[in-house]
Amino acid sequence: MPKAAVTLDRDNVIGATDRRLFGAFIEHLGRCIYGGIFEPGHPEADARGFRKDVLAMVRELAPTIMRYPGGNFVSGYNWEDGVGPVEQRPRRLDLAWMSTEPNTFGTNEFVDWCRAAGIEPMLAVNLGTRGGDAARNLVEYCNHPGGTALSDLRRKHGFEQPHDIRFWCLGNEMDGWWQMETKTAAEYGRIAAEAAKMMKWIDPSIELAACGSSGRTMPTFGTWEDVVLDHTFDHVEYISLHTYLNNYADDAAAFLASPDLMDDFIEEVVAIADAVAARRRSDKRIMLSFDEWNVWYRTRRSREGRVKPGWPVAPEILEEPYTMLDALTFGGACISLLNHADRIKAACLAQLVNAIAPIMTATGGPAWRQTIFHPFADFSRLGRGQVLRAVVDCPTYAASYFDPRGTVDAHYPLPAVPYLKLSAVHDDKAAILTLFLLNRHLTEPMTVGLTARGFAGFRLVQAHQLCDADLDAINSREKPDRIQPRSLGGVAVRDTGLDATLAPASWNVIRLQGS
Repeated sequence: MPKAAVTLDRDNVIGATDRRLFGAFIEHLGRCIYGGIFEPGHPEADARGFRKDVLAMVRELAPTIMRYPGGNFVSGYNWEDGVGPVEQRPRRLDLAWMSTEPNTFGTNEFVDWCRAAGIEPMLAVNLGTRGGDAARNLVEYCNHPGGTALSDLRRKHGFEQPHDIRFWCLGNEMDGWWQMETKTAAEYGRIAAEAAKMMKWIDPSIELAACGSSGRTMPTFGTWEDVVLDHTFDHVEYISLHTYLNNYADDAAAFLASPDLMDDFIEEVVAIADAVAARRRSDKRIMLSFDEWNVWYRTRRSREGRVKPGWPVAPEILEEPYTMLDALTFGGACISLLNHADRIKAACLAQLVNAIAPIMTATGGPAWRQTIFHPFADFSRLGRGQVLRAVVDCPTYAASYFDPRGTVDAHYPLPAVPYLKLSAVHDDKAAILTLFLLNRHLTEPMTVGLTARGFAGFRLVQAHQLCDADLDAINSREKPDRIQPRSLGGVAVRDTGLDATLAPASWNVIRLQGS
């Protein structure tokens, strides 16, 4: 049986978790919006068409900020199409997802939905087919109080008070060949800087995220971040990161190791951002917005492979069925985000409903929680506070990670993967220490001994686990609670620590209260 010894110190803090770390993402993609959060005529729909059963699950999931309207969709989106009387809005062909966009849900509906869910709205602007002029006009429409054509247009549309959107994304994945009007780093950096400048002239209080490269395996990665930040450094607060973890190789051990590459990715982007600052002799620090992350591989086919004939509205695409194994890897990604709380100040799970999502719905029918719902809910609801730097001494295993094309990536070997992946978050006000523990051993339980210096008088508040003997098990309409958290027994609490046994291949949360 593997044994892990964990030591942490109350005063050895990585950083405080920003509330925006626990965000999510909705895009005009498949049934994420239409048939997902918005389904007029559904028995659970309110007067605005918002599904109340989905809203209840979203509140349970507890995301704090929501990115909209894309994603790939935003690179061809005219925001003006989605405001004003619904019956006058145009229907458009969406080239991102090869579907028809009816525009019955737009900016104002999104803001209304966020308010209903108690979530901060985050907007992305189109820097693909459009540019700085459309971006600054959208800021004026959303945030200016009144007395101008666009702010008064918002008021005419029924929104007297400004939407007061604080966080804005400058486009999406602009180095991707799949993007509408792909750009070089210099082209994008130039347009992003000009858009940012004008947007902040209208509202100096907003915060902006420049697009990083579309992924760590892109040939543009690294150089892209450096060039883009060279253009935008004085205008933005964030650089974005995107990653989707996969199990193309059907190798469970390697899949469970893959969140460790998120750690490397984050640290590399931090190094690039700080190098740009150093060239300027600047003490400004660009923070990171990990505004697309998830597990995704079964439905990640070629563009042609996911096109439905006839340009349908809200086609059933990217509806990934998540397994118990997926939930474990997903939990590892949550731990990676927590353990970089000093620099990741925003993050968005992609996406929220139906399309690669923790919540699934049947059109006209019920909603249910996928397996990944549960580690995210733990992460968001219990991960608030100061993340402590933990020293983990445990056995390791050898694993090679596989890149998105399914081939061995020799550049990023993982020769020694710790069986235990852990994050510790201390809420000083509530006097609660929360431990998130992932046992990556597929067949053996693990004993964990924790020593927490600077604490005393621990008592157990809560302990639960997510595990199942069948790593391929899923939640479904027929069995919506097949995978759900269960009590974790056998946790022996000491004055300044604990001893626990974690089941093989398990996600675990232990909460201790102490002075």
